[in-house]
Amino acid sequence: MSTFGITSFVMAKGPCLVLLCSGKRKSGKDYVTEHLHNRLGPDVCAILRLSGPLKEQYAKEHGLDFKRLLDPSEYKEKYRSDMIRWGEEKRNQDPGFFCRIIVDGAAQPIWIVSDTRRPSDVDWFRNSYGDLTQTVRVQASEATRRLRGWVFAPGIDDAESECGLDHGVTFDWTITNDGDGKALNDQLDTLVDFIKLKLTQWEHAS
Repeated sequence: MSTFGITSFVMAKGPCLVLLCSGKRKSGKDYVTEHLHNRLGPDVCAILRLSGPLKEQYAKEHGLDFKRLLDPSEYKEKYRSDMIRWGEEKRNQDPGFFCRIIVDGAAQPIWIVSDTRRPSDVDWFRNSYGDLTQTVRVQASEATRRLRGWVFAPGIDDAESECGLDHGVTFDWTITNDGDGKALNDQLDTLVDFIKLKLTQWEHAS
């Protein structure tokens, strides 16, 4: 039995909500994603990372350490620019390539895509899951991001991987993460309440 009384039988039916989380480097989107995951529990919520299969395949093709590409290290930063270029080539060939990989086998009713970066990512999920898809933008001022260690890097911070969702997407949720813990928690409380409502409605309809 899961946190919200959802049995494995119901969970196997597919997602009841898909949250596409995005944000600039050092905006805190990973922190927000982990917070939501912890609040909901692993039986209910799955974190899906588009960068996971990208980095794994990139590491295989280039003879690199996949695990080190996953952590926030200088090792990852060394290859980030070329990895972005490589990923773009894959997406140009097949926009849904990485999206299909991460949803395969996900059984929990809530999916959080923690690193949505491009309009093609949003389009694929909306086309595949329709109204179950919600977009979440985590934002922080440049001053706050600098305090967290962000430094503008040409070829990265002006690339589509960072700027692709700056325009043309209307976000369902905007979470401001500028260092005010209470303000952040209040925003996340509202989002969690919405998620719980969707879970309850979905369970009753199943």
